[in-house]
Amino acid sequence: MSEDAPTIPGNGIRTFVALLVNTAVANVSTSFMWFGLTFWIYIETRNVLSTALIGAALMLFVALTSMFFGTLVDRYRKKRVMAWGTGIALAIFVADAVFFFAVGADAIADLSQPWFWIFAVVMLAGAVIEQLRSIAMSTAVTLLVPDARHANANGAVGAVEGLSMLVTSVLSGLAIGFLGMGWTLVIGISAVAIAFCHLLLLRIDEPRIVRTEGDAAPTGWVDLRGGWRAVRAADGLLFLIFFSMLNNFIGGVYMALIPAVEAAEQTVIQRVVPYRQQGRVFGFARMFEAAAAPVTSLMIGPLAEFLVIPYMRTDAGQAKWAWLLGEGDSRGIALIFVVGGFLAVVLALGAMLMPQYRSIVRQYARAAPPAHS
Repeated sequence: MSEDAPTIPGNGIRTFVALLVNTAVANVSTSFMWFGLTFWIYIETRNVLSTALIGAALMLFVALTSMFFGTLVDRYRKKRVMAWGTGIALAIFVADAVFFFAVGADAIADLSQPWFWIFAVVMLAGAVIEQLRSIAMSTAVTLLVPDARHANANGAVGAVEGLSMLVTSVLSGLAIGFLGMGWTLVIGISAVAIAFCHLLLLRIDEPRIVRTEGDAAPTGWVDLRGGWRAVRAADGLLFLIFFSMLNNFIGGVYMALIPAVEAAEQTVIQRVVPYRQQGRVFGFARMFEAAAAPVTSLMIGPLAEFLVIPYMRTDAGQAKWAWLLGEGDSRGIALIFVVGGFLAVVLALGAMLMPQYRSIVRQYARAAPPAHS
């Protein structure tokens, strides 16, 4: 365990649970509005490619901003960073809602006019800034949870993210179908506001950030070099990040990440990387991992729209794949998911045979805290 590891406060677990619930509300609210926008785009265009583009745009901008967000997390206290992210995102969502009601749903729904794209880009900005919380939350696990329970805490964080995707994909579809985009905005913004107020009232016992001579303090506002040095200092960590990136290439097929892989990666980083550098390392990792998904999504979207789905609607395609995919109307997407799942299994088995895998296992074991910690 690194020498600068923070002292876990007595109420650390309780504070972590409160922060986890707060993060769940914020994530569900943001995803609720973002999925609502995605469904709304599909209703207007009836085109799989358009949804792939909007999903890829979110992950692309997350990748572009992750190193900046990670540097912020290392510069300032974690609660302050999370409050900044939530507050700025809330302000952006409110401004976008005002724009929506001022221009009118009919005008924004006209894709030949610029109003829809302005509305979508502003919504995208709010969703990206909210991602600042994810990096801060990963370092908050180190701050609030004993090392022995990091895996459990990261699993809980991953479960929250996974459930957010699951729940909001259903709720957003129902909201768009029955209430429309306007009420979807009102509900989502109200929930984000509640999470923001609760976060301001939440007390986190956080040590002051004190830099000593020779300390790896952030240099500039996008400390890519510092993140790279911290990753390279932990033997095998670069391989783990690379594996997660490849995993996200496959995840781009579904436009969801896989919580089990991310939880394992976070647990390793929290142990082998010094606490004061973890924000930049999480930002570095997220930069590459988030960039992987939109690449695949942009490839799979056109492939599904113009080749796989039309083929699976032909008599030849139906006859050849009925034994595996059944007789439903979504067999084209089902075939892509099956291939993606198979590739994920092959990737995992191959990674376990690599020497870098054994190296990061040894590094993780060496960094374990004393038994009495």
